[in-house]
Amino acid sequence: MSDKRHRTGPASAHSSRRDRSSSRDLRVLKTIAEALNGAANAEEALQVTLEQVTGLLGLQTGWIWLTDPKSGGFYSAVAHQLPPFLREPVRMSGSHCWCLRAFERGELQSDNIDVMECSRLRAAVRPRERAETRGLRCHASIPLYFGNRPLGIMNVAAPAWRRLSRRELDLLSTVASQVGIAIERARLAGDSVVAARMEERARLAREIHDTLAQSLTAIGLQIEAAIDALPTASAALLPLRRAVRLSRSALDDARGSIRQLRTAGAPPLSQALAVMAHAFAAETGIRVHVRSGAISGLTPAQEDEVLRIAGEALTNVRKHARATDVEIELRARGGRIRLAIADNGHGFNPRARAGGFGIIGMRERARALGGHLAISSRPGSTGAGVLLTLEREAPRP
Repeated sequence: MSDKRHRTGPASAHSSRRDRSSSRDLRVLKTIAEALNGAANAEEALQVTLEQVTGLLGLQTGWIWLTDPKSGGFYSAVAHQLPPFLREPVRMSGSHCWCLRAFERGELQSDNIDVMECSRLRAAVRPRERAETRGLRCHASIPLYFGNRPLGIMNVAAPAWRRLSRRELDLLSTVASQVGIAIERARLAGDSVVAARMEERARLAREIHDTLAQSLTAIGLQIEAAIDALPTASAALLPLRRAVRLSRSALDDARGSIRQLRTAGAPPLSQALAVMAHAFAAETGIRVHVRSGAISGLTPAQEDEVLRIAGEALTNVRKHARATDVEIELRARGGRIRLAIADNGHGFNPRARAGGFGIIGMRERARALGGHLAISSRPGSTGAGVLLTLEREAPRP
């Protein structure tokens, strides 16, 4: 009996360890799936995914690069416990490094998860810089795809790198597939918003043509007929001729609105903000997180002014804040639209910089929109905030 226990004991222990590992993997996949399905936005889901993956594999840090579908450039979407050296935004700009080049060349595939030296960490050459890497030198690069479409890379790292087991590689491949589906679903949702917006513009153009434009044309013709029927000395001729001119001017305005509605191809404000955020992150390495709801009641010209205010706020962050993250929130509440931009950089005295061209320009644009701009920060504090509030037109029935 003892011999039998001796022979089967190690196998049973191995089976038990395997069962525990499988159970842990399933729990992680379940947690990630729930995060991807239930998160308020894609970035939140990616953050949870990154934390779960690094925790599972006993790794120290990780970060995710995504490609911007408009420009094709890379930007840092989320990060987890970056070492001080990589927290400097300039270290995490979208400039090409070894893993990004390998990804673009198609050398990274889901069945070819690779471990490579990090060219960004290799840039630490001085003693103080080497200390700020926390011993990190290599990372595993997990490519993110949807079908054959490349979406980005998830990098995970630890100071003492070890060889990943086949089980861990398979798990990372499965996680990458889940993440790819979630990213594509978020992008499709954004595309559907654009399509809905264009359809609404086409509907309004048809309504203006079928109702207002045709009515103005008919009114003008009726007035002209009345003018022809009156004697040349009639006192009614002057106001009637004025009415004809007004009807023609209104008809020209209606036709101009129809042309604008039918030809405008600009993305909705929320998507334009996201494109701006991705470009800013790719250029500076400062991560920008955009939270936005459906916005209506603004003309294209007003949307452009709001976008310019956001762009100026980001320019100020790049020049002065020394921030690593920026939050942009665009919401419509009741009859108001609210744009809030906050960074985690160095605080400042808004009154001391009130004469700066950037702040002056933002305030002038806010006044032109009939809105209000508030800047909140103070010396010695962390971060600054810009808040734009403006009234929006009542939606058309």
